[in-house]
Amino acid sequence: MENENQTLLSRFNNWRQNHISQRQFILALSLVVGVLTALAAILLKFLIQLVHGLLKDGLVIGDYNFGLLLFPVVGILLSGLFIRYFVRDDIGHGVTKILYALSKKNGRIKPHNMYSSVIASAITIGMGGSVGAESPIVLTGSAIGSNIGRMFNMEHRTLMLLVGCGSAGAIAGIFKAPIAGLVFVLEVLMFDLSMGSLMPLLVSSVTAATLSYVMTGTDAMFSFASAHEFSLSRIPYALLFGVVAGAVSLYFSQTMHWLETWFSKFKNPMSKFAIGALMLSVLIFLFPSLYGEGYDAINDILDINRNTGRVMEGSLFESGNHLILYLVLIILTKVFASTATNAGGGCGGIFAPSLFLGCITGFVFGELVNSFIPGADLSAQNFALFGMAGLMSGIMHAPLTGVFLIAELTGGYSMFLPLMIVSTVSYLTVRLFQPHSIYSMRLAQKGELLTHHKDQSVLLLMKMDSVVEKDFVPVSPDMDMGQLVGEIARSKRNLFPVLDSEERLVGVVSLESIRNIMFRQELYHRFLVRKLMEMPPARLSVNDSMDTVMKKFDETGAWNLPVEDEQGRYVGFVSKSKIFGSYRSVLLELSEE
Repeated sequence: MENENQTLLSRFNNWRQNHISQRQFILALSLVVGVLTALAAILLKFLIQLVHGLLKDGLVIGDYNFGLLLFPVVGILLSGLFIRYFVRDDIGHGVTKILYALSKKNGRIKPHNMYSSVIASAITIGMGGSVGAESPIVLTGSAIGSNIGRMFNMEHRTLMLLVGCGSAGAIAGIFKAPIAGLVFVLEVLMFDLSMGSLMPLLVSSVTAATLSYVMTGTDAMFSFASAHEFSLSRIPYALLFGVVAGAVSLYFSQTMHWLETWFSKFKNPMSKFAIGALMLSVLIFLFPSLYGEGYDAINDILDINRNTGRVMEGSLFESGNHLILYLVLIILTKVFASTATNAGGGCGGIFAPSLFLGCITGFVFGELVNSFIPGADLSAQNFALFGMAGLMSGIMHAPLTGVFLIAELTGGYSMFLPLMIVSTVSYLTVRLFQPHSIYSMRLAQKGELLTHHKDQSVLLLMKMDSVVEKDFVPVSPDMDMGQLVGEIARSKRNLFPVLDSEERLVGVVSLESIRNIMFRQELYHRFLVRKLMEMPPARLSVNDSMDTVMKKFDETGAWNLPVEDEQGRYVGFVSKSKIFGSYRSVLLELSEE
């Protein structure tokens, strides 16, 4: 049966290559990716609600129900067992996995990622894990794009584009935010924007968002109605809050990085589970708002018609007027709950924690300013909205994604100016202290970030012997062109080193430079090799470091450079493609260690 499917697929690939242009086929695949990622996003949200609904009858917030202690622990245990014994692969940190695949795997993501993150995150979040579903669904969407591309034998550039389409479709589908899906891919996944890549990304985003609207309704994800219009007189407060949002983003990112490093010291999975479970259950018991994604709390804060005090329901603070203190403690402890969830065996991302923290930070800022500055008259709900964009911008280093996502999630398009102010200032504040986003920090820690300073250490590990190619056919400067053509016929290379009697390089003959005369036999005895050769733009030594080699390639723009030994004798050539291949192998080996 499998052979028959492969035969049908092979026939289809042959047919479409003859009848459908590559550009049209990529657009068709991006449409398919958009549909499938939207269905995956809808399925994940349904499963989370299903699991949560099954447990809800036994979870009575307000009576100090011990389900708050039990359910999240069982969730990360089941998720961890599923990952450990069924998936048998690390599926955490979804966006980081995508960046890894794009930088070093040519966009290849394992097939199990099309479903494993959905199942694991549904169990984790549905049972109260303090993380979000968005990073898992982004990994799922990217895996769908990658494996569809591989199914149709797409080249690696197209494969990487389809990974981007899957990511864009996942964001657009789960948030009903097509613009945010597109911008996320450009900002976070660092795609180069061109018309060739823009259209497939748009098709996937719009398709996924449309299907999500059709199947789940057109209502915005969060209910928001501004009680106060934003006026120019409040711009100084927006600037100040941008700095505050950046500081909270920096605290979240650095603390999570430190906690993950600390958890990684425990090699026994059960030890990680025990510590993570204890930390998570205690925090949720003390602060019930940390249970699950936190979207109910966001709605309670953003909706001016709701009682904001509901966020304290079931906590030790419920009986008193301690809302601001409670929310400040939430800001400080959320990162511990999220990290404990994932480190203990759960599966989830930081999209939801970013939105949750941003909403609370903005609300607290607005309330405190109103309390200490008479006449400020800030809308705490408005600043809660700005905070969601500010925290996402600061944590993910994605200011445009923060602006467009929050506008699309809440319908708060009238707040574009303050959203942009807060997002930009938050991003710039974080950049002063932290050059990488939380995703890049993880890659740098593992040695998997191609743009990180890890490059220097990899270049140091690479040796000249491993990249020198010696299968070039040498020629003598006294050969005539007829003899040269004979050497060309037995060579597989386009370059021919010209060596003197002492094996020293005196020049190089390029096949490209003699192509127009090499078939004219009447010239074979008229030209000698010394008249046809050229001097190479630079020469390398066997003792050169790879850093020096790369600098010479950059300075000359050459694709191949000759290598000489300590006595100046010719050894071989080094090509850029060989260096890149060796670099990737060394980096993969280093990362796996």
